[in-house]
Amino acid sequence: MKEKVCVIVGGGKGMGAAVAREMNKRRYRLALMSPSENCEKLANELDGIAVRGKAENAADTQALFDATMEKYGRIDSLLIHVGGPPKGDLLDIADEDWIKANEMVLLPVIRMSKLVTPIMKDQGGGGSIVNITTFSAFEPSLTFPTSSVYRVGVSSFTKLYSDRYGSNNIRMNCLLPGFTDSLDLPQKFADMSTFKRLASAEEQARAAAFLLSDDSTYITGQSIRSDGGVTRHM
Repeated sequence: MKEKVCVIVGGGKGMGAAVAREMNKRRYRLALMSPSENCEKLANELDGIAVRGKAENAADTQALFDATMEKYGRIDSLLIHVGGPPKGDLLDIADEDWIKANEMVLLPVIRMSKLVTPIMKDQGGGGSIVNITTFSAFEPSLTFPTSSVYRVGVSSFTKLYSDRYGSNNIRMNCLLPGFTDSLDLPQKFADMSTFKRLASAEEQARAAAFLLSDDSTYITGQSIRSDGGVTRHM
């Protein structure tokens, strides 16, 4: 049986790095990307490969997929975890920052779907794509206006993609985390959770790994909240 391969965009630190470690425990081979040397250090530790780059740069993501196919010859799972887009008071946000948010959040998901789908179709057996977004995709927050707008777009694209490529056994889901300890957050954010604490990056990583792996083969097109009860949407 061929070794399975997981590509992680945003896999240098925090939640992305935690997912890399979790997938390594599940015996997946890894290809990581982040803007800094962190992805290279982690790839070296986990016997994977790394390409420095940004999700919003099409040339960088192309280089990552090319390197992965050259090294492993297949891609079974893809995690897309992008950085936070610009913030500000709703109508004070410049047009350029709304455009930048789109380029950071939504367009990378579409571009990488175009790259990975032919690979997953051709190799047989399908695959799984997971987009890390945010709880505020369901309940928009004025604290994160551009993120709220464009990440709900990711959820919509996810549903459309799952409808289109389910017959190829390719799944796509969104994981919507709440406030996590990989960020330096004040206590007021922890208090928003039912548990009165932040999630650990490792907790979120286990949820992501479930969706990325064959443990969730009948789940697709879903936006699954892992927010500690912050949202009230049912």
